[in-house]
Amino acid sequence: MNIHKNMLLMTATSCLALLSFEANAQTSAPTAPQNADSTSVSSDDGGEILVTARRENENLRDTPATVAVLTARTLEQTGAKVAVDFVKLTSGVSIATGTTEPGDTSIQIRGLNGARDAENNVALVIDGVLKTNASALNQPQGALSQVEILKGPQGAIYGRNASAGAIVITTRKPTDKLEIEGKAHAATDNTYGGSLLIAGPITENVGFVLSGDYDQSDGYFRNEFLGTALARSVYPTYKDVNQRASIDNYKMGNVYGRLVLRPSDATEIDIKAHAGYNKGGAITFNAVFQLPTLATAFNDQVFNIKASDHKFIFTNNTAAHSWQKTWDASFRLSQDLDFAKLIATIGYSHIQNDFYAGGTSGAFGFFANEPTCQSSRAATAPPGVINQEPFNTYYGAFGFAQPYSPSTCDGIQYQKRTQNDVVSELRLVGDAGALSWQLGGSYIFIDRRTCISLQIDPGTGGVRSCYVTDPVHHTESLQDDNYRTNVYAAFGSLEYEVNSQLKLGAALRYDIEARKTSNNVPVAARTLYQGNPRTGFPVGTPATPANYFLNPGLDPAYNPSGVLAPRSKTFKQWEPKLTASYKLSPTATIFGDWGIGFKAGGFNSGGSKAIVDGFFNPAPPTGISAGVTVNDDYKKETTSAFELGIKGRAMNMIDYELVGYYTNVKNMQFFEFFVGDFGQLRVISNIDKVRIWGLESSLNVRLMKGLSVFGTANYTDSKIKKNSSRPYTVGNKSPATPDFTLNFGTQVSMPLNDALTFNFRADARMVGPTPFHTVQDNTVPTIFALPANYKNSTRATYTTVNVRAGIETDHWSLSAYATNLFNQRSIEEAVVAPEFGGDFVAPSPLRRYGVEASFKF
Repeated sequence: MNIHKNMLLMTATSCLALLSFEANAQTSAPTAPQNADSTSVSSDDGGEILVTARRENENLRDTPATVAVLTARTLEQTGAKVAVDFVKLTSGVSIATGTTEPGDTSIQIRGLNGARDAENNVALVIDGVLKTNASALNQPQGALSQVEILKGPQGAIYGRNASAGAIVITTRKPTDKLEIEGKAHAATDNTYGGSLLIAGPITENVGFVLSGDYDQSDGYFRNEFLGTALARSVYPTYKDVNQRASIDNYKMGNVYGRLVLRPSDATEIDIKAHAGYNKGGAITFNAVFQLPTLATAFNDQVFNIKASDHKFIFTNNTAAHSWQKTWDASFRLSQDLDFAKLIATIGYSHIQNDFYAGGTSGAFGFFANEPTCQSSRAATAPPGVINQEPFNTYYGAFGFAQPYSPSTCDGIQYQKRTQNDVVSELRLVGDAGALSWQLGGSYIFIDRRTCISLQIDPGTGGVRSCYVTDPVHHTESLQDDNYRTNVYAAFGSLEYEVNSQLKLGAALRYDIEARKTSNNVPVAARTLYQGNPRTGFPVGTPATPANYFLNPGLDPAYNPSGVLAPRSKTFKQWEPKLTASYKLSPTATIFGDWGIGFKAGGFNSGGSKAIVDGFFNPAPPTGISAGVTVNDDYKKETTSAFELGIKGRAMNMIDYELVGYYTNVKNMQFFEFFVGDFGQLRVISNIDKVRIWGLESSLNVRLMKGLSVFGTANYTDSKIKKNSSRPYTVGNKSPATPDFTLNFGTQVSMPLNDALTFNFRADARMVGPTPFHTVQDNTVPTIFALPANYKNSTRATYTTVNVRAGIETDHWSLSAYATNLFNQRSIEEAVVAPEFGGDFVAPSPLRRYGVEASFKF
């Protein structure tokens, strides 16, 4: 985009401020701050909103940072419960979640994307306690009071993995009288659930909150093969064969407990515990091709389709299943001292995710010699089964099965990720008149195991095990690693009020992150089947079972040692942040800040480099001259970000904000996906240099009491300046970054009589063109000996509208709602596999209608 178009878009974005405000019509009755780290204060008549962007209470309008706030009232009127809901109410932020399994969540803020399988770059803080596992982002956190989404580097304040921002959540605390609240909802797709909360005092100095929730849904998409007479005849002993299985179903439940003790006016002890589960579907992907040569040869654009136009058909022979289990607890002490406040926290979290589903190996002949593959492939060939295009029409011409096919030739992919975290922090907070300060330290321990395996598919489902020696479900490909991380940090901050108008602040944090990994793939193990003689061996090597390594990284042809040795590295980083704010008037503030963000490097699964160097980089016939650099270790990511903005209030009815930002990223971590006759490989690579700049505007107009219009706008311009992994992508955009996002709508709250109020809320969200890979309008070689081009892998602009309307009294409410009211079809995510010649695409949610009722007393 040239500079004139940039200026035009910036001007248009600024004009949209006439309909927008980042606080998003936040409305609830004013309340007092809940504690030193979390509050929920706002008003529907223009009252102030307090936030904790810098871990202290301050007026949103005076905070020298961009903070999107969702108050309890906004959360209630939008039905927002989890991160995906919060993000979709916020411009400049996007998310991909649940496409692989429930815990698979990555968030992008202002061009910085959280790479799948790496650490997230958005800190999640619940009631002052950091959550280090990205899987926690997809989970409900109990009864919410307020959500704040901070944009820009927050490492100096929240530490590691906050280079893009932070999500700060405040939940309900005990009250001084007994409260009982309940909620139930029912919607299309057999979707229903509810929640119950009981809170109040136990003694004069002890209060409690006990709550729980349950939700289930059949999801939006179905398996078109399972449940048919043909499926029953081909797989007569498969227990799930009679199900017309949902692809994206779920059943989830959570229980939360909280005790708050105040033994004295100077002391508060906050104890929390949570247990939850989620059981559902997995792998909501289809495969699409980006092969212009085939599109020309067959005169059919299905071989070079725009990913957003793909029509999803699911015909896998395996009903995919996923499981997530969570247990976490935290302890927080707040103690007033003579000179400062002492805040001590410790938290523990255990989250386990695993799933199995059909794979992609049928497209590469991995199991071509396996008898069940041969028989089931013949039995399920078109026209017997209506597959996704082009596999349905051109099955015979291809000579291979589609990924996620109705035959067993794909095998079964299994993944398990178990993570245990311990997070602790000690902090002093002081205020000496014009000078306020913080000083502290933290320690984090993370223990994670991740395995990704490919099993033989006997037509009876998968096995929940990383390594299976049973020949019926035998493991044929395996990556299996342990990761242990110790993080040490010291931090401090100062803010000085120079005068009634000017405030200057500085924060500094030093992180030391020591990481190590060990590999669990059995060195002596071998596979049973191997369809392509090239797999894992140089040309001319006899294809004998003795050479069938589970992981090509163990093959002496690529790794002379024949082992995947333990590795360790320590990553260190200073994270400074400078802030300034100046009050132009009592209701207007200009602000600026600059900071360094940091995300530690890490380790790809053992053997990753050997696979890429052995299968893709050599010249034909052993490779395809891909020219891709992947290492078993990836580098730390650092950002240098600056923003300048103005925010304020006019005529006591208009809230506004306008912000510009500029970010340089070094070694941006990026997720890469490779598939081939070795199975599949997931790795993290580094993009050496990325430049990002953008503009955000927002404004909320209270037209009259109970009626407001609002909206926010973000435009981001990003450019890859250097990429050693794929040098030809220089000049392309930062992956997973929409060109723009717009959020706008209206909120109405009108009394019908002395007791009854009518509420209406409408939220529209427009998301601009979004590339998902560094490879964009580029032509690259593929394993099919045909060139691919990925300009059609960019997601097209789409718009969704959510509405909710109902009535309420002080003690009950009844409402109806619709999400994606106009049933806009798009893709949630595209996992581009350049050397495969296509994308693995997952659909975005469709329309859903529902009703909700609640009570409280």
